[in-house]
Amino acid sequence: MIEADFVIVGAGIIGLSITRELSTRYPDSKIVILEKENTVALHSSGRNSGVLHAGFYYTADSLKARFTRDGNKLLTDYCLQKGLKINRCGKVVVAKDEQELNTLLELEKRGKTNGVFIKIIDEKELSKLEPNAKTYKKALYSPTTSSVDPKAVCKSIVDDLGKNSQILFNTTFEGHSKKTVITNKGRIGYKHLINCGGLYADRIAHQYGVGKKYTLIPFKGMYVKYNDDDFLRMHVYPVPNLKNPFLGVHYTKKVDGSVKIGPTSMPAFWRENYSIGKGFKVKELMEVVLYESRMFLTKPEFRSLAFDEIRKYYKKYMTSQATYMTKTVDYLKFGKYLEPGIRAQLVDKHSMDLVMDFVVEHGENSTHILNAVSPAFTCAFSFSRYVVENING
Repeated sequence: MIEADFVIVGAGIIGLSITRELSTRYPDSKIVILEKENTVALHSSGRNSGVLHAGFYYTADSLKARFTRDGNKLLTDYCLQKGLKINRCGKVVVAKDEQELNTLLELEKRGKTNGVFIKIIDEKELSKLEPNAKTYKKALYSPTTSSVDPKAVCKSIVDDLGKNSQILFNTTFEGHSKKTVITNKGRIGYKHLINCGGLYADRIAHQYGVGKKYTLIPFKGMYVKYNDDDFLRMHVYPVPNLKNPFLGVHYTKKVDGSVKIGPTSMPAFWRENYSIGKGFKVKELMEVVLYESRMFLTKPEFRSLAFDEIRKYYKKYMTSQATYMTKTVDYLKFGKYLEPGIRAQLVDKHSMDLVMDFVVEHGENSTHILNAVSPAFTCAFSFSRYVVENING
């Protein structure tokens, strides 16, 4: 049986970043990462948009506000130091009517409260920054929003890990007994376990008697490529609905300079529902249908969101949601759907509310990352510091 000081479940960006933090703080410790796949970042971490967010969407009392602001700088500096590609293109948030101007001002207020550099600009200034963007009177400019290659970042972190860290691929968490993890390849003893299981984090936590008031609901995010790299210089986002955790369909300027539009936030039918039929699990389908039905019946805002997202299965409708943000657009240049991702969204089973912030809970000799939703990739380094500093025992 392998013996370790720390066992990390999951080799996504959060699991890798926590391992990096532990390895630096405790160089004499032995750290073992369990990863069910044959490489790192095959799920949410490697399939996310690659955008490094600035941190102006979130209220000052949220963990997201703190971790996004600090995480943006830490990850930007990391990419520059390591010579990783980063597109420091910036971002504008544009409004379509008078009502959205009020939300735009709220975003500016939040950003300034959070210590983020942002600026309200007029249409003339917007045209200089992004000639093809269109807004109603005012827009919000964020110069520190950028793009990276998420898979390249994760692989770089793996290369940074010290000799005291080991990743066991094709190794699945199956259960635990006292201070021992049971896997498909044997047992591993530990002093402390950190659950970064992503789409299955709640299942693992429940085995430790932690987080039983929550369950995870999967949402599928899909983007469409726009076949003209010169279409935009920077990210162009709409004013979001601050009552839900999704930012709306937007234009993303990728690290390679290409442009994509999306994402959808469609309810998925099972936790790894990347394509029809593949990985299908009846039990997961039944659970998803149960909880989504309850939200559909009791939460008008979720019902409205679900109806709108279902319509986004039609590419023409999905792309039409963002075309008002640009002066010119050629529908013939919208290409194929890109690789989909699945967002692990935590839901409070009692209130049936979508949980908007990070949730970390502790059990006996264990720490469980129950909710690491967007912008978790941006927050990875700052969030990992917080997790490691608050480990119990």
